[in-house]
Amino acid sequence: MKERSITIPEIALIGATRVALGAGLGFLLSEKFNKDQRRGAGWALFGVGVLTTIPIVLGIVGKRPAERPVALPG
Repeated sequence: MKERSITIPEIALIGATRVALGAGLGFLLSEKFNKDQRRGAGWALFGVGVLTTIPIVLGIVGKRPAERPVALPG
């Protein structure tokens, strides 16, 4: 398994996209809005979640594997 290091802003961005994706799915499944409002909000948030996830994943996968420090004898 390859190890990759990610920064705190990258972790926050990943979390934010998960929130948008989850909120979009929640709106799609919710009964609080009428059908048209629910579909519009749900698909918009779902789309934002998916579209923002793609570049994040490509950026993390494209990073070089993290190098482990070499312990020197002595």
